[in-house]
Amino acid sequence: MVRLSCGLRTVHDDLQPLQPLVAAWLLDEATQCLSRGRRGHEEHRDRQHLHQGPALGIRGQRGRQTQAIGRSRGGWTTKVHALTDVLGRPYALMLTAGNVSDVKAASALLERAGRMRYLLGDKGYDANSLRKTLRENGTSPVIPGRRNRKRAIRYDLQRYRGRHLIENAFCRMKDFRRIATRYDKLAANFLSAVALATAVAFWL
Repeated sequence: MVRLSCGLRTVHDDLQPLQPLVAAWLLDEATQCLSRGRRGHEEHRDRQHLHQGPALGIRGQRGRQTQAIGRSRGGWTTKVHALTDVLGRPYALMLTAGNVSDVKAASALLERAGRMRYLLGDKGYDANSLRKTLRENGTSPVIPGRRNRKRAIRYDLQRYRGRHLIENAFCRMKDFRRIATRYDKLAANFLSAVALATAVAFWL
């Protein structure tokens, strides 16, 4: 038979005790905070751990409206509003979400512009309130009316042909890949990129 070794030691001989990584009182506070959670939100807390990506919280993702991002026909997009001079150079820029109409952004955009004699715009800017504001400021609106208007709108067709300048300006800005595809998350950074591209393309 095999002899048993005489050097056997007990289990707890020369073993160092494990040190806790977190103090006991911290664990107690964390447990109490979890137990104080409001009833009815357990479903939302469990749901946060079942999907990929960062937790959305109970209210979902935030920041889209503040970052000028909105759902349009093509998905989540951003609109760039601009005013150009008679040579087609943009000098007033503004960002809105993709689902914001042009008429709603017109008043804020015109505040950044100076006095003008004529304002050319497409049918998206056809609104009685906008026309009234322009006339009060001494500006003649050159904006065609919508099809659903009961009374036809008269406008200077000869001057309206110059509206292609704003279309040409947007086509030129889209030559910059950073503008055509919004790489910046923050609206301030994206507007700065648009202003920089405008300065390089038209003013430098």
